[in-house]
Amino acid sequence: MLDFAWNQTRACAFAVALLSGVAASTLLPRLPVARYDLLLVYGVLLTLLFWVRGWEDGRDVAVVSACHVIGLAFELVKVSLGSWSYPEPAVLKFAGVPLYGGFLYAAVGSYVCRAWRLFDLELVRYRPRATAVVAAAVYVNFFSHHWLPDARLPLAVLLLAVTAGTSVRYTVRGVRRRMPLSLSFTLIGFFLWLAENLATYLGAWRYPYQLHGWQPVGVAKFGAWALLISVTFVLAAIGRTRPSQP
Repeated sequence: MLDFAWNQTRACAFAVALLSGVAASTLLPRLPVARYDLLLVYGVLLTLLFWVRGWEDGRDVAVVSACHVIGLAFELVKVSLGSWSYPEPAVLKFAGVPLYGGFLYAAVGSYVCRAWRLFDLELVRYRPRATAVVAAAVYVNFFSHHWLPDARLPLAVLLLAVTAGTSVRYTVRGVRRRMPLSLSFTLIGFFLWLAENLATYLGAWRYPYQLHGWQPVGVAKFGAWALLISVTFVLAAIGRTRPSQP
């Protein structure tokens, strides 16, 4: 169990470093450079550091970059609709979204890629096309539910259906173990919800009900993250491993 927890911590290195930077930025004295802009530079330097040190290879950086772009598109829509906001000023800010915001999603991509390597992940009975289709629908629904009926619950059922029988093999101390893919989505979603609470507490962004004082992020966001992680997983799985049979 300790080895599993240690490798999970190592897999979260980018996310921990990013959140540590956000936390440290709250302690900085007043500077001529906006905090959000400093965090963008910090995120770029982190990405380069992980690549140069070999902690992430070229494929990992591509996944992290894709997550950054997808995350920024998500932020642009959500911020424009008032779902949350970045209340602090910044030069590198477009339509209310600082460019550093994409690194919050890039950190999730980094976690998945590093976990894949550290745990020597292998997919069993994975349905790449069906899972990708549902993941894409999940992503679109997070936009479309503002104008159309929210399909979150049907999509959750569909995601369970396409991942039924799919498991992830991983190695801890030389022993191969197995976990249902849907369970891994749920567990990751839970910890992302905890991370979101910490990030909003540190002022990474704000929900409308947090503008006049921090409040915990609603439990419903746990389910949202459990669904949204499927998008990152599909991106990380492309070309990484061939589905295996038991």
